[in-house]
Amino acid sequence: MSDNLQQRGPQDRSRINVNEPWELRYWTKELGLSEDELRQAVKEAGPSVEAVRQHVGKLH
Repeated sequence: MSDNLQQRGPQDRSRINVNEPWELRYWTKELGLSEDELRQAVKEAGPSVEAVRQHVGKLH
C-alpha cells in the first residue's frame, strides 16, 4: 500500500474500506451514497464493491 496520504482512490477497487477517509470520499461519490448509507450498505452486504452495488440496487 502506498504511503501517499493525498491518494484519492482505493488501492483495491474491488473492496470498500470504510475505515479510510479517502476511500469513503471516493466510494460515496462513485456510488451516489451518503457516508452513513455507504457504511450501512457495507455492513449489510460486505466490503465487496459488486455486493454493495447489488445491495444498493435492490434498495432503489
